[in-house]
Amino acid sequence: MTRSRSLQAATFRRLKPAATAVGFMHTIIFDFGNVVGLFDHGRTLGKLAAYTDMPPERIFAEIYCGVLEEEFESGRIGQAEFLRLFRNRCRLRCDEADLARAIADIFEPNPEVCDLIPQLKKRYSLLLGSNTNPIHATHYRRQFAQVLRHFDDLILSHEIGERKPRPGFFQECVRRAACEPCRCLFIDDVAENVEGAIACGLKGLHYVPGDLCPRLRSAGIHLPEKESGSIRS
Repeated sequence: MTRSRSLQAATFRRLKPAATAVGFMHTIIFDFGNVVGLFDHGRTLGKLAAYTDMPPERIFAEIYCGVLEEEFESGRIGQAEFLRLFRNRCRLRCDEADLARAIADIFEPNPEVCDLIPQLKKRYSLLLGSNTNPIHATHYRRQFAQVLRHFDDLILSHEIGERKPRPGFFQECVRRAACEPCRCLFIDDVAENVEGAIACGLKGLHYVPGDLCPRLRSAGIHLPEKESGSIRS
């Protein structure tokens, strides 16, 4: 989802003074998978079991542990080609529409993060930075519409042609944030991606369930002491 520089500038001007003061964080960038939304590829594998003689662990290795996922999430192959290759490699008897539905439906909200996002939006610019593909992104943009409406922009790997932890991904995040890299906090559940963000000059936070609020405060993010059951240190 690409927006113009003028819109980015307008977003910057709308930020509250606390977020634009020197030394304060300007933008928080959230990963999607296993941060905003929890996911389980096992749901896909379970739905496909009736359509193939290939064991689930072999399907997982063939599709999600090799070059194919990298190509799809980087936008180097399109959805139709990905589905064709998936069906052929895994000897699937279902059609491509059924396969796409099985691939898409793997997400559920992560309350620890989703409940916090509206509070953070009061003070900070919010971006989503996701290694993803058109099947997943189309699905979770609908499923998580009420959460994602708080975000100023979505940086999706298949749209920009770069995946984390490549520098180009983080450079695009900074470009859309319209601020210095050091005033962006990047939150991801994959340590390698956090390290990539830090190498590009951003601040990084490795997400581990259960301790997000105190770690955000330690990173200089302002949170209300008592706003709801989910905002506690």
